[in-house]
Amino acid sequence: MLKKLAISAVAALALSGGAALAAGASGHVEDVDFSFEGPFGKFDQNQLQRGLKVYTEVCSACHGLKYVPLRTLADPGGPGFTEDQVRAYAADNFSVYDPEIDDDRAARPADHFPANNGVGAPDLSLVAKSRAGFHGPYGTGMNQLFKGMGGPEYIYSLLTGYTGEEKEEAGTVFYGNTAFPGGWISMGPPLADEQVEFDDGHDNSLHHMSQDVAAFLMWAAEPKMMARKQAGFVAVLFLVLLTSLLYLTNKRLWAPVKKGAKAA
Repeated sequence: MLKKLAISAVAALALSGGAALAAGASGHVEDVDFSFEGPFGKFDQNQLQRGLKVYTEVCSACHGLKYVPLRTLADPGGPGFTEDQVRAYAADNFSVYDPEIDDDRAARPADHFPANNGVGAPDLSLVAKSRAGFHGPYGTGMNQLFKGMGGPEYIYSLLTGYTGEEKEEAGTVFYGNTAFPGGWISMGPPLADEQVEFDDGHDNSLHHMSQDVAAFLMWAAEPKMMARKQAGFVAVLFLVLLTSLLYLTNKRLWAPVKKGAKAA
C-alpha cells in the first residue's frame, strides 16, 4: 500500500512539473546564500540599510510597502535605525494624506510606508513571502525544501534576469526575463550598475544591489523572523528535554513490572 502511494505521489509531482515546463511557466531562479537562511541565520543590518536605500531611491517610484509601519525600522533584528533616524527618514522621503487637516503632511514613524496605486505595480510588502519556494506560480516548492530557495532568490533572479530583448504586443512593451514565468515581463529593468551610491562605499553593482533589496524585502515580509527562529529553537530544546524525561520516567515505572515478568 505504501509503495503504491509513493509511486502515485512521485508520478503526480513529475506530471505537474512537466506540465509547467511544457507551458513555459517556470522561470530560472538562482540560489543565493543569504545571511538569514537556516535555523541560526540572521539579517545583516548593513545589507538591510542598503536595501532600504535601493527601495527608497528606485523601487518606491512605482511600488508601495503599505503593510510595513515606518517605526519598525528601529525594531530589533531590522535595519537598526534609531528613533531619530526613523523620524528623519520618514519626514524626508514620504508624505501622507491626513484627513484631520485635509491635506498631505510629512510622514511620521507611526505611519506606514505609502501605498502606490500605479497600474500593474504590485505592493511589495509581502512579495518575498508570496514567492517563497516557487519558480513562478506553478512551482512545487522542492528547492525551498532542499536548498532553502524562496522569495528573496526569486526577487534577485528577476532583477538580474533581463536578457535585453524586447517585444511589443497590443501596444505594450515586454522585456525578456529568464526568471519571470513565461519569459516576458512588462516591467522594464529597474536597476543598473552604480545606480545607487552607498554611504559605506559598498559595491553597487547590479548583482549586489539586487541582493540588498531582496534581503530588505524579505525583512519587510518577515520582520519578526529572528524572534520566530529563537522561539522555535527554545521549543525544540524543550521538546527534546521533555522527551528524555518521559523516556526515563517510563523506563523507571515499568522496570519492576519487567523484572516480575522475567522472574515468572
